[in-house]
Amino acid sequence: MTSADEQQQTIPEDAMRRLNEMRPGQSTTLFTSDLSVNEFLLVREAGFRPLGMVLGSSIYHVGFQFGRWSKNQELETLSNAMYHARELAMSRMEAEADVLGADGIVGVRLDIEFKEFGSDLAEFIAVGTAVKAEESPDTGSWRNNQNKPFTSDLSGQDFWTLIQSGYAPLGMVMGTCVYHIAHQRFRQALGNIGQNVEIPQYTEALYDARELAMSRMQAEAEGLHAEGIVGVQLLSLPHRWGGHTTEFFSIGTAIRPLRSDHHIAKPQLVLPLVDS
Repeated sequence: MTSADEQQQTIPEDAMRRLNEMRPGQSTTLFTSDLSVNEFLLVREAGFRPLGMVLGSSIYHVGFQFGRWSKNQELETLSNAMYHARELAMSRMEAEADVLGADGIVGVRLDIEFKEFGSDLAEFIAVGTAVKAEESPDTGSWRNNQNKPFTSDLSGQDFWTLIQSGYAPLGMVMGTCVYHIAHQRFRQALGNIGQNVEIPQYTEALYDARELAMSRMQAEAEGLHAEGIVGVQLLSLPHRWGGHTTEFFSIGTAIRPLRSDHHIAKPQLVLPLVDS
């Protein structure tokens, strides 16, 4: 496990100066937040106080890997690169939240920006609002089983609903798969002209790639001992690899019940009264 001192060494000096000014107890404590007004008020209503915006960044050189022209296959070198770059950005954002003594980070955005000063360079950015709980839950801590602040990409409204329903976020979980989709052979492509027909190799490729991304996201949630994942997004991101190479990226918020005996009550059927 990374110590607090080791985490702070990954934070730039200017960022540390900003974070120190936002630490609770400072005479000029001022929080910053990318939450909307409604989201801010609902997060406060849920029992959490914003401490400040936190961010993590990683400028990453994404390499290149050739796929066989006529074969569906994962490009594992690129899959690993895209995952590692995002993980670096997320861990640095969590390190900033640790400096503030936060219990979690809400409203997280995870973006990619390709830079003009290098065709293979991309900046992976994680941004959210660090929050501190007014009270501890029955389970003892809002942090996850890795002793990290929870992270969530849920909206402020969904976050409030989750807490009110007796659940807590554990962390954002993700899975990625960069996949090369085989080209059709000339005769096959020619035979499809003017026909309504499924292209099995394309169907199988996209199905397989999505399944790999989803299973990796689920494995992360299992590592956090989650009960489930909410708000899942399954994205297809072509980036700059050309039409036959695509990244399939799945992301969501892993959750757990706040009490071991918690369950969601089933809605009751209410019949209208009828005069006899």
